[in-house]
Amino acid sequence: MFHSPVPATEKRLALRAGLASGRLLRFPGAFNPLSALLIERLGFEGVYVSGAVVAASLALPDIGLTTLSEVAARSHEVARTTGLPTLVDADTGFGEPLSAARTVHVLEDLGVSGCHIEDQVNPKRCGHLDGKEIVAVSDMRRRVKAAAEARRDTAFVICARTDARAVEGLNAAVERAKSYLDAGADMIFAEALADAAEIGRFRQLVDAPLLVNMTEFGKTQLLDQTTLADLGVNVVIYPVTLLRLAMGAVGRGLSVLAADGTQKELLDQMQTRAQLYDLLGYDDYSALDARLGQV
Repeated sequence: MFHSPVPATEKRLALRAGLASGRLLRFPGAFNPLSALLIERLGFEGVYVSGAVVAASLALPDIGLTTLSEVAARSHEVARTTGLPTLVDADTGFGEPLSAARTVHVLEDLGVSGCHIEDQVNPKRCGHLDGKEIVAVSDMRRRVKAAAEARRDTAFVICARTDARAVEGLNAAVERAKSYLDAGADMIFAEALADAAEIGRFRQLVDAPLLVNMTEFGKTQLLDQTTLADLGVNVVIYPVTLLRLAMGAVGRGLSVLAADGTQKELLDQMQTRAQLYDLLGYDDYSALDARLGQV
């Protein structure tokens, strides 16, 4: 009820089992805890906490302005809600190696199942913007090593993200990925690969679980789940999809309300009170309250 009954280590082990299964794991981005409940109810395999979404929800661009505390707070809100594994965007680790190590400690304590740390300079930029800069391989290896050695639960997943494709090319991204795996990463997030051919090539050359990003309006061709599974992708994230859908609906609704002076024409587009209460488990809370009130 208040929190998911599934222990954090069990969620982490479920993520590791999923990565070893050969199946495609789908992680939509939850922009709040309520959306995480719906992700779980509709049968997805995991929940993603996007740094871009955390920034946008604070009315900030995704250019490294958010802090560990802000990302950790949202991560805890989401992870406590769902029995699914929660994967968190930890940007560059919020600093250099010591900061990356602390980030893992903090996220572990909050029940998160894993995080990814990237090889951009600090502060970073959205992975689908131009003008990105990446650190030296040796610097990123130190971040990864610090993160991997910091974890106290060995089931916690460390994912290394490389943004090298857009800066140095596909071959460099492959070589960086191999080096990051050698430094202790469990999974590779290859950001901004162009299309199915590049994803397939990366998959052939890197022998580790692979995460790809199906974000809208970005640099990567949007591919369906069957295609991604056939390419051998292990995890696909949809980081901003739900926020974009929600904000699109909010904008349309406000326009109607401003023009008509009433929301009557919008009722059929809304989640009903009954649907909201069902998702929240309202009756379970009422039953518990009644039991606790008995003398």
